[in-house]
Amino acid sequence: MKDFPYTESKDTRSGFGAGLAELGASNPNVVALCADLTGSLKMDAFKKAFPERFFQVGIAEANMMGVAAGMTIGGKIPFTGTFANFSTGRVYDQIRQSIAYSGKNVKICASHAGLTLGEDGATHQILEDLGMMKMLPGMTVINPCDYNQTKAATLAIADYEGPVYLRFGRPVVPNFTPADQKFEIGKAWLLNEGSDVSIFATGHLVWKAVLAGKLLAEKGINAEIINIHTIKPLDAEAILASVRKTRCVVTAEEHQMNGGLGDSIAQLLAREEPLPLEMVAVHDSFGESGTPDQLMEKYGLTDAAIVAAVEAVMKRKK
Repeated sequence: MKDFPYTESKDTRSGFGAGLAELGASNPNVVALCADLTGSLKMDAFKKAFPERFFQVGIAEANMMGVAAGMTIGGKIPFTGTFANFSTGRVYDQIRQSIAYSGKNVKICASHAGLTLGEDGATHQILEDLGMMKMLPGMTVINPCDYNQTKAATLAIADYEGPVYLRFGRPVVPNFTPADQKFEIGKAWLLNEGSDVSIFATGHLVWKAVLAGKLLAEKGINAEIINIHTIKPLDAEAILASVRKTRCVVTAEEHQMNGGLGDSIAQLLAREEPLPLEMVAVHDSFGESGTPDQLMEKYGLTDAAIVAAVEAVMKRKK
């Protein structure tokens, strides 16, 4: 199992903030809109450096999406910022009608996604957002794994023409990917080559997959671990190349089992390469209040859960 050392842990929302500030200096068409959560989204640096390009819309998320869509008509590249729940569930109609349907070049940037929002509880812990957004025609959906990758993704989506949903979070997680990485939308990232099982992980679960890979190696299981940072478009070529070698699959995500990464990969396998599949995800449940670690443990989003899923799927392997 390949080693992935890291010297620090950071929150992925800070990667977004750093990337946005850098974009402000390099691209005069980038504008930022926030729904009264500037500090939480780490948009302070952009606001301070480019106040004429920062728009505080207040607690009016639906209005923010409409304003952002309108700004694209004048050639601006708007980045909207609020919690993932308010970036999707609260404003789905506005995104569908004003952004996705008309193909507006809006970057919907969503923090505090999933269970790791923690103590704020079920009303804020959206676990359906990836599914909601990937179902919209023409919407690109990205879920990076650490600070460096979130920053790189933020920079990359500014150059991409079309609507994008970028998901990140509040918890501090190991920062283990290269600072100078080139983020390629729609291209999976092979973290560890293996022959016994394919593990496809996204977001905060990528590091859990790395830890699981080390535990599996101690058991004599050689796991291929792939970071699926782009949920849509899905890198079907990389996924199929891996599963045709390993012949069994585990997916891992901080999201509902229905509608997430595992669901997309299951559809791909059903069409192209039917194989045993296990999913590490939330099983048709809302979240609750608790620390991020407590919730990830209770809902089975851990390295141990990935190991158990691998052992289960390998028993079904032919």
